[in-house]
Amino acid sequence: MPPAGATEGADSEAGGGAAEAGAGGAVAEAGVADQSASAEGAGPGAEGGASGSAEGAGAPSEAEAELAAQRVERERIARRKAERQGPVASGGKLSGKAADLLAAVRAVESGDKAATPVFAEPAPAPRRPAPEPVRRPEPVPAVAAPDAEAVGAVRAVLGEGGAPEALAPQVAAALGDGAEDTLRADPWQLLRVAGVRPEQADGFARALLGAECRPDDERRGRALTVWLLEQAAVAGHTALDLPALTEALGKRTVPDPDEAVQSALAEGDALVFQDALEELGAQPTAGDDEEEVPVRVLAGLERYALAEESLADALARLVNSVPKEAEESWEAAAAALSRGAADLARQVAGHGLVLHTGGEAARAEPAALLGAARAAGLRAFAVCHTPDGARRFAAHLGEEPGGAVGTVAGLLSGASGPGRDAEGALDLDLLIALDAPQLDVEAAAMLAESLPDGARLVLSGDPAVLWSAGPGRVFADLLAVPACPQVASRVPDPGPLGELVSGIGVGELVQVEAPGKEVVIVPVRDAGEAVHRTVQLVADSVPRAFGVPPEETVVITPGHGGAAGTRALNTVLKERLNPGPGRFGGFDPGDRIVHSPAPGRTVPGRVVRADAEGLHLECVGAPVVVPRELVESRVRHGWALTAHQAVGGRWPAAVVVLPGDAADVLTRPWVYTAFGRAERHLSVVHGVEQALPRAVAESVAKPRTTRLRTLLRVQLPPAG
Repeated sequence: MPPAGATEGADSEAGGGAAEAGAGGAVAEAGVADQSASAEGAGPGAEGGASGSAEGAGAPSEAEAELAAQRVERERIARRKAERQGPVASGGKLSGKAADLLAAVRAVESGDKAATPVFAEPAPAPRRPAPEPVRRPEPVPAVAAPDAEAVGAVRAVLGEGGAPEALAPQVAAALGDGAEDTLRADPWQLLRVAGVRPEQADGFARALLGAECRPDDERRGRALTVWLLEQAAVAGHTALDLPALTEALGKRTVPDPDEAVQSALAEGDALVFQDALEELGAQPTAGDDEEEVPVRVLAGLERYALAEESLADALARLVNSVPKEAEESWEAAAAALSRGAADLARQVAGHGLVLHTGGEAARAEPAALLGAARAAGLRAFAVCHTPDGARRFAAHLGEEPGGAVGTVAGLLSGASGPGRDAEGALDLDLLIALDAPQLDVEAAAMLAESLPDGARLVLSGDPAVLWSAGPGRVFADLLAVPACPQVASRVPDPGPLGELVSGIGVGELVQVEAPGKEVVIVPVRDAGEAVHRTVQLVADSVPRAFGVPPEETVVITPGHGGAAGTRALNTVLKERLNPGPGRFGGFDPGDRIVHSPAPGRTVPGRVVRADAEGLHLECVGAPVVVPRELVESRVRHGWALTAHQAVGGRWPAAVVVLPGDAADVLTRPWVYTAFGRAERHLSVVHGVEQALPRAVAESVAKPRTTRLRTLLRVQLPPAG
């Protein structure tokens, strides 16, 4: 059996939300959330760097519209933040470096740059004003790509510094107008480009600056601070504990980490927060103003900080805008249901935000609620993480996706859903968001902000699956704050597969009775045998024994690299199932692929053809054209996936590959997610021996550092 750690792909579950890295672990090694690692969570598009989609010419695609809407939303909440009367009334009891940093950010808010390392204790600020009424984002055209002249100028600077000139389009897009001047003035701005590491930026700076390049350069410390926060976001954090950040800066040979953080704060590249370390649900007492409250100091990027604040504000608005008495239409909807669906409907009738938990079979309850609400004349819509999830959910209603069911991306981009009213809000009385654990903080904020006053929001999902590819743990944070009703479904997933997955969810790897061979364990000795048996299962055994063709079987493995990662498995599966020369950038017609139109989104499909426009795909029944220059970064062979790429989808059969060198990266959420992708049959190519039951019993998801629970405790009283 190969030694642990031999797999190159083990790191791909450690980034992009894949390993759920802790705050310290996210930055203790600056490359822990490297872009090659983040591709696991973000799909193939994350490996390519640039985000967005260029699916054909003409009107903006769904992905482009989604990304543009996200940019507008971030600008909107930034304006709202700037309009507030003053900083949050907190921090008066801090001392030392924490007080210095808090004073630094307040100086920035007031328009003055902090000038000294010692600050006077700030006076108490006025109470935070109530959130202003939401201003809904409006559709905007997609941002055009950098022009050829700008790219050429950046290419010249990159050449002078010995950096790959192929990065020029990404640098021009990341730095905007005057990118070449920005790069000359501050070579470490190269770190703004996805995939560039500090040692590469240091080499580029040495080539441009010569003897002026020093480890204590203020520009270097500031850029590394931002880079570390960005890598933490790739690993799922919306903020980092300040000590973890300064420790990581020290490991990157930054002589004065505290000064580097203060510089980033003064320039507005990062924000600092202090959050009370009070118990969840604790209420302030009369003596709180007289006593010191223990706090933790956090640093984060503005976009995620504002998204969390915007989400908390929007959820509070929904909770507080529900009429005291249920309308007749809601009562009629609840009366038409029974059991768990009726319980859910009764909670929705009286509350603006309701959480619903359960497995695959439990989706029948929100589906029944959706149908009853529509029958009662209410404007209701449901969204899922993937098109496959939307298809399965729509099947509960006996209809095709589109009318009442879509995807989160489609709703936010305007490609599906009810449209918006005159004020820009979604024209809805009820929105049900399935696959809620997959909502990152920005997508969740956009959904909540888009709902009108009086609308109901139901977040439904399985809390045991892997968390979102993007930063945040919205669903888990909401479940941890007793501020809204929580309805736990009692509908179990059926059969041996349901029994197996349910046991994993509570930390037990049980041996289930599988008379129809619904679960088969295939022991292997090494990675080479694992690959051989996987191909044999997909191409021969599963089709012969269960009638499931290879195109309806998914292979799931822990990482992209290594002897049994997705790259190796996709290579041998292509040779067996669709051999060809790969004349279209490594692809041939009929190849099974996954397409990543935007970071964090992976859509399965197949190759149709290629021409001057680019690579033509069919993804969930829809035609997609990927321009030639984006094929390498947006499209990957898709017979074998990672668990994060597969989350939200289900297949008739699944083959889960566990090579011995992947033992250290297995966690209970990973195993639960991978095993739960099978509908009829699961084969486990097992080479990790006792590491599998140990991971199920002991390796729970590592925490993510977020601020949402703290913000919700301030905004929302405990539900009761």
